Amino acid sequence: MSTHDESLGPEGYRVGPVEAWIEANVEGLKPPFRWTRLQGGHSNLTYRLDDAEGHSAVIRRPPQGELLPKAHDMSREWALISALGPTDVPVPAALGFCESPEVTGAWFYVMGLIDGHPLYNADDTNTYVPEPERRKMAFSFIDVLAALHSVDPDEVGLGDLGKKEDYVGRQLKTWYRSWMASIEPADFDDPRAHELQQFFLENVPDQGPARVVHGDYGVHNCLVGPDCTIAAVVDWEISTLGDPLADLAYALNQWPDPTDREPPPPEGATAPPGFPARTELAERYARQTGRDLSLLDYYVGFNRWKTAAIVHGVYARYCEGKKSTDGIDLDEMRERIGRSLDLSEEAVNRLNRAV
Repeated sequence: MSTHDESLGPEGYRVGPVEAWIEANVEGLKPPFRWTRLQGGHSNLTYRLDDAEGHSAVIRRPPQGELLPKAHDMSREWALISALGPTDVPVPAALGFCESPEVTGAWFYVMGLIDGHPLYNADDTNTYVPEPERRKMAFSFIDVLAALHSVDPDEVGLGDLGKKEDYVGRQLKTWYRSWMASIEPADFDDPRAHELQQFFLENVPDQGPARVVHGDYGVHNCLVGPDCTIAAVVDWEISTLGDPLADLAYALNQWPDPTDREPPPPEGATAPPGFPARTELAERYARQTGRDLSLLDYYVGFNRWKTAAIVHGVYARYCEGKKSTDGIDLDEMRERIGRSLDLSEEAVNRLNRAV
């Protein structure tokens, strides 16, 4: 939570210089603006701007203070919304990008305001997506991902976004390093983390042509419009090039299916009734893209394993005292690591049975 006092002005922005830059570089916006803080978005400082003539936009910059390398990468987000704007992938309009830290101490960009809402939990879903509209919304969600994975990155100027080869192999090495580094501070290890990593490394499927992978595609990073379809995809900061099926499996993991051993947590955004099953969404994606999903369980298992490694790393930082544990249920977090490995193991078992 930010402790910034909004009465002092928008956090991270020098209003005068920023408004002057926008007036000089962005058409159709006339300062002064009313600044309104928008929530979500990985702690990036995101505000809605409204001018006196009824025009609106959104401004975004990284959080203040020391940042990890590659974290909160505004230039990456800007490159993606600029390149994807003319495609079938709905993104906010790219209006202006400032690379001069003299203006406000960091790079920032201005994008179009979208009439839509992210879905963080079941309450959001019940508010913005009435039950009769939920199938339509879920199909729109999967169709947008299919559209993204149909874009040839070279053709839209995104061919240099990342390494094209061996996306899953590189991820397996990165997150295994994280797991190993977290064992001691977390005082927690699980032999399955090592066995599964070995299995995934030895059985990486042929990737096929690299596509843009969002990396965190879910209803929390989509803006659902008034017609209950996806009006825009946001939060592109960890996007790269890689295997689209890894992106698909991650996106599908948030949707329940009648075959699941346990129902989804009732507070989850996709838990309310009326949505299609996960298998139906996967079948729709296969029809839209023509991709073979016979090895989908490999990617499901890989994503569950990766989730375990991510949560393990976060848990380790709490155990070391690097993050405040106020309001954090550490036992539940530790259980979540095990549950993610359970789900990974189940996916591998399904895969082995199918072979």
